[in-house]
Amino acid sequence: MSEDQDDEAFADNYAERDQAKALREQARAGGLCFEAYLTGDQADWLLERVEAGMFVDPSEAVFAIVQNFIDMEPHRDLRDELLRRILERSLEDVRAGRVRDADEVFAELRRELAKPRPEAARWQKIQR
Repeated sequence: MSEDQDDEAFADNYAERDQAKALREQARAGGLCFEAYLTGDQADWLLERVEAGMFVDPSEAVFAIVQNFIDMEPHRDLRDELLRRILERSLEDVRAGRVRDADEVFAELRRELAKPRPEAARWQKIQR
């Protein structure tokens, strides 16, 4: 990301950007621990793979996924092709009439956002 893009990308997260800058040297030396929130469907996907033994725990999954993203970064053409295919599939739904009225969708979103949210599950790291 160029410096100009960087300045415009997330113009309202100055504190987070400053924190990232301050932590870079320490993180390079010792790694980085942080908390992540996953939506229900993302959490279900990840936990299913932990149950199946694909990952030891959610932390290993995040590590592998971030490494995969890093490995793919030089291959923007492949990433763009994947995105094109995802968008094309969505357009096929539109062409086939599998769409919903925007007012209906936003009304449903407002109803969902107004509902109380259950507390997120917390993974406890098992010490070995």
